[in-house]
Amino acid sequence: MSRKVLLVEPNYKNKYPPMGLMKLATYFRDSGDDVRFFKGNLQDLVMELDVDDLLDDLARINSEVKWRKYKQELLKYFRLGRLSLLDEIEVFSNDIIAYEMAKTARRNYKNKDYFENPRFDFVGITTLFTFYFGITIDTINFAKKLCKDPKNVMVGGIMASLLPDKVFEETGIHPFVGQLDKPGDIDAGDPRIIDALPLDYSILEEIDYTYPANNAYFGYMTRGCINKCAFCAVPTLEPQYRDYIGIREQIEIATNRFGEQRDLLLLDNNILASKCYDQIIDEIKACGFTQNAKQLPVNQYQVAIQNLRDNYNNRAYIRKCISIYKEIMKKLPAKLQGDFYLLLETHDLLSIDTATRDAILEIDEQVSPLYDKIHASARPKKRIIDFNQGIDARLINDQNMKKMAEVCINPLRIAFDHWGMRDTYENAVRCAVRNGIKDLSNYMLYNFNDHPEELYYRMKLNAELCEELDASIYSFPMKYHPIFDEDYFMNRDFIGTHWNKKFVRAAQAVLNSTKGCIGRGLEFFYEAFGSDEDRFWTIMWMPEAFIIYRMKFKDNLAKKWEEAFKALPEDKLELVKEIVANNTFKDVDLSKYDQDIRDVLQFYLITRDTAKDMAVD
Repeated sequence: MSRKVLLVEPNYKNKYPPMGLMKLATYFRDSGDDVRFFKGNLQDLVMELDVDDLLDDLARINSEVKWRKYKQELLKYFRLGRLSLLDEIEVFSNDIIAYEMAKTARRNYKNKDYFENPRFDFVGITTLFTFYFGITIDTINFAKKLCKDPKNVMVGGIMASLLPDKVFEETGIHPFVGQLDKPGDIDAGDPRIIDALPLDYSILEEIDYTYPANNAYFGYMTRGCINKCAFCAVPTLEPQYRDYIGIREQIEIATNRFGEQRDLLLLDNNILASKCYDQIIDEIKACGFTQNAKQLPVNQYQVAIQNLRDNYNNRAYIRKCISIYKEIMKKLPAKLQGDFYLLLETHDLLSIDTATRDAILEIDEQVSPLYDKIHASARPKKRIIDFNQGIDARLINDQNMKKMAEVCINPLRIAFDHWGMRDTYENAVRCAVRNGIKDLSNYMLYNFNDHPEELYYRMKLNAELCEELDASIYSFPMKYHPIFDEDYFMNRDFIGTHWNKKFVRAAQAVLNSTKGCIGRGLEFFYEAFGSDEDRFWTIMWMPEAFIIYRMKFKDNLAKKWEEAFKALPEDKLELVKEIVANNTFKDVDLSKYDQDIRDVLQFYLITRDTAKDMAVD
């Protein structure tokens, strides 16, 4: 018997789509089940489902009315509960039966009947970082009540695997820890290994959220890592290192069903540790990701139409076609827009609320040539492969970098976790550039066991290497966040031994202005973080408003602050630093201090909001 399956990602912002849920979607869809993916406010989902049920009931009673064109008005009525909104819909005000049915359906929604009569046979919820703990727990506690049987609620993913006891304590659900890498993980006796299944990219078309990383194949070619770094979760999430996981078949399946993707994003944690490294690179090349490879954008309309013909996730591809219609409308000459609009209106295809698979297929002969003309102007775009988790600088050598240069790697990500690995990191960068890889990026862990000036040294080294080697190296400083400490896993408040709140905020303030990364240009780096260590420390102690609006204040208030700050005698300077280190100024009582200290502290009372609108001579 077909199951109704709900797959949920909590409503947090994230860059990458949920690969675990995409594999589950394949598993259930191949089993003949009805699969729905949702990311957003679950209250909106249950409201829409209840309204859809009402519209279906109304259609059964009176099939002559196009009830679905009133869906948005009914959603507003369900959301606000004002009868005046229902009265404004003419078809309801003239039909007492429909009117009473709508009132009853809204009352049942208000009384949360969707919890009393759950509609899903299986609910799967993914989890991500521990600092999303609150929103994730709320999502689990809501979603679990939408399942008919609590035994069929599965919670998995990173946070669930790292904090299973805490998740159970908060939700009553025992999470699935680790990977779905054994037969029968969901259905006893089923031989399929879910973790090895191809991804169902169609579920990404079901939601409004657009992942920043898109138009790419996602996958792994190895699992785990040979290192056991103290700050890293990989040993817990992927305890066994696996040298090789083939990806060619998955790419072929995805291409045949969802169209060719431009890029390849691999989430391997230590690709260079693999004994099958050369085989992996050769397989990547065979999949079309050779050096300087390009790809002609796929005809998205033909992908959508073929999947509708195959009855493959109609919900997703009806939405996709409506989106494509809007794209066509914008690009049509004005004289043809009216005809196209009339075509869509005649077939109730102006909105996903009224659109149907049959209607879309019915007008395909008219729409297909219109989209083909748009697609004909598309030009090939450069492909990239990205080992997104980074590669191990300690394992880089001329041989593996020469091999890496055979694929369209961009960027090559190399971790630079602490200043102690300076020589290893620098040698790795020089080796990569020497072998033709000049677009690089790195992750820089800070606020762990490092000193603030060591972050400065690392960023400065990158800026200098860019100049010397004529390379592009983008640094992404990443603040350390404990994943097991209960005092911190729900927030980002952890402060490392050698850091304080002010230093963390100062670093983040600079990075906000650089959009989180440091790229080419020594002058730019010097301006952002200082031309030497002394200037770096000045920026670290500088009032946050002056850091954010540097150009606005550098020749006036920031200069006055710096003069007053550096003129303080040692004992007063230490007292000021002690106050500033806490980075909380709204409750500071200036009357407790002498004039010299007040003259400095007054600058910290200028908030970033007030600074934005300040007029400065």
